[in-house]
Amino acid sequence: MTEALAHPELIAVLTALTDDAPRVMTVAMGKALPSGPFESAHSSLQAGLRAWVESQTGHPVGYLEQLYTFADRDRGFDPGDHRTISISYLGLVREQPPPGSGGPLWKDWYAYFPWEDLRAGRPEILEQVTDMLGQWAMSERPGRAARSHRLDFAFGLNGMAWNEELVLQRYELMYEAGLIAEAGLAPAFWFGRPMAADHRRILATGIARLRAKIKYRPVIFELMPECFTLLQLQKGVEALAGLTLHKSNFRRQIDQQRLIEETGETTAGTGGRPAKLFRYRHAVREERALSGSRLPVARM
Repeated sequence: MTEALAHPELIAVLTALTDDAPRVMTVAMGKALPSGPFESAHSSLQAGLRAWVESQTGHPVGYLEQLYTFADRDRGFDPGDHRTISISYLGLVREQPPPGSGGPLWKDWYAYFPWEDLRAGRPEILEQVTDMLGQWAMSERPGRAARSHRLDFAFGLNGMAWNEELVLQRYELMYEAGLIAEAGLAPAFWFGRPMAADHRRILATGIARLRAKIKYRPVIFELMPECFTLLQLQKGVEALAGLTLHKSNFRRQIDQQRLIEETGETTAGTGGRPAKLFRYRHAVREERALSGSRLPVARM
């Protein structure tokens, strides 16, 4: 029997933050993430990924880190004899219009995961999701208690707290319950925009990684403009976390960690009170990378 061949694929979760919206670069009119095979001509995995992203989207890639390697069977990748191993990366950029030829589009994260945005409270679609998952969890199949516990833990139900980092766990529960199109069933409701193969699962992994990372590394500044107000900074963190932050606590912790400094300038007056402009203190980049720095992510 001939052993199935495995083909490495490089795939990018390229993220930007624009107008208080976390955005992801997509191709195929929003149906897929930029990707391509790892080829012998590529000097490294990162070099190969950068080449594919820039050829498909025309967008330069800045900050880049490896995310996860996906090799599960029966998750939308080459169901025949050729098995695909997807090596994913998280990239952080400042949005530019994509001039590439692969139908590139910037899309809001929450078009794919509308239940993840709690900035205005728990959205109606989240209640629909948990109601349907509750019916699934309580079905007569074995494992009812375990399913119910997983549901409570992932979605912050029955006394458990909502954890914004559990994006992938929530998506996997919905996949297992057949609530989303990628599971191969016709879902009863439109729970977010579907993507090709397992790309929405990979995007969920990228969102979870970034939500965790903004708490202990100053990566938010890879997404912010060179100069910004404190309100813009808070709104940016809130957009990524999908939560509302306590204004006083946020500013107190920013001051304590000395991550930013005043530029000496203010915003242009538009009828309101001008706000001070700040910038990231590049002198602390190495220090913070070694010791860690935590941005406050706590709800009102």
